[in-house]
Amino acid sequence: MKIYTGTGDKGKTSLFSGDRISKADAQIDAYGDLDELNSILGALAAHLATEEKRVAELQQIQSDLLQAGAWLATRPDSSATDSLREVTTDQIHFLENAIDRYEKELPQLNAFILPGGHITAAWAHLARTVCRRCERKAVSLITQSMKSQVTEPYQHLLVYLNRLSDYLFVLARHCNRIHGIADKPWKL
Repeated sequence: MKIYTGTGDKGKTSLFSGDRISKADAQIDAYGDLDELNSILGALAAHLATEEKRVAELQQIQSDLLQAGAWLATRPDSSATDSLREVTTDQIHFLENAIDRYEKELPQLNAFILPGGHITAAWAHLARTVCRRCERKAVSLITQSMKSQVTEPYQHLLVYLNRLSDYLFVLARHCNRIHGIADKPWKL
């Protein structure tokens, strides 16, 4: 299979549902940001290579993001949604359990902290901010395309992204802790 087809040379691309739309469309922008987040998680995993458990966790999240991206790359009214795997409450609980596990090891926060510290923490903070952007764009896209009621698959996707940003924040703090770097509180 060739990597280039030439079909997008005039600024159009195909959605998973088969529709051809502008590459500048909000739908492309939303799942493009998910792709960016997924790549950042890959960079984070590369820096965590010696921590097999964390890498496996991140690879599961990367897989979940591809699943979520398929939903954002499909028109809600398309029959193609029938072939998509929904983001489940189990995937959300996976993130919540990881958050709870990491938080047990971390000192309580009493102030805002500056993003950074160890390189792994810095990558996790970067992923967190891109995740928040993904969430904002997904909310906008979903609420505009489903004017009346957001259906369950899309609601789960939004919850997953919200929880993922929390997970990435706690993971950043965990990365600093295991490398002996204290969180830097923000000072006015």
